[in-house]
Amino acid sequence: MNNDNRPLKSYEWVMRDIKTKMEDGEYEQGARLPSVEKLAVQYGVGRSTIREALGALKALGMLDIRQGGGTFVRSVRPEAESGTGSPLHPGMLQPDVWADRALPLRHLLEVRRVLETGCAALAATNRSESDLALLKERLDEMERTLGNEEASEQADVGFHRSIAAATHNPVLSELMDSLSNKLHVHMRDMRALWFYAERSTAERLLREHAAIYEAIAAGDAKAAAGKMERHIAKVEQVIFANGASG
Repeated sequence: MNNDNRPLKSYEWVMRDIKTKMEDGEYEQGARLPSVEKLAVQYGVGRSTIREALGALKALGMLDIRQGGGTFVRSVRPEAESGTGSPLHPGMLQPDVWADRALPLRHLLEVRRVLETGCAALAATNRSESDLALLKERLDEMERTLGNEEASEQADVGFHRSIAAATHNPVLSELMDSLSNKLHVHMRDMRALWFYAERSTAERLLREHAAIYEAIAAGDAKAAAGKMERHIAKVEQVIFANGASG
């Protein structure tokens, strides 16, 4: 059981057991963990459960998952406790700590809701064929980099900036560019929280972006704004239904 008296999900007890082994020195810093397949057999669960557990520990800054290279112990101390500001699962934080993280996210989401829904609508009206080609390139890049969080995050932010560029309004482009650094941090948190709250894969986020692209490509300003609005509203729901409200 956890601190809100609900039964632990399979990935949560696996995560906690691995974390305990790391803290007890069974898995030392720099050590390579057994493969997903071996851990699945060891714990008697599916590989997807193991991946969720490892993803949770990675988001806490405790593991380094290298694409095709294995999983290594990065730190036995969660970055949530060391104040480094890495992506966090709200269920692992004390309420006051999560509140500190949630408020800046709420503010940025409010800005995104106002700015990006308008950008999507205007892009649907003003976009050129070269704009659509660039947006499609960003989508393809997101698909190619599934499983590589850093590269996928870069493509994600690039997609949103390309929508602003497709408005052909330099002020909107400048506003999105000025938000770029904060947007990177927000994307990092949002992706971690979306993963934990929905147990979904990166493909789900890809589909969200593809729907926005399709509306822009169709020249449907109302649909483009609506798709962006629903995307941001879903992110907001995930963060605050599962974090700020405990």
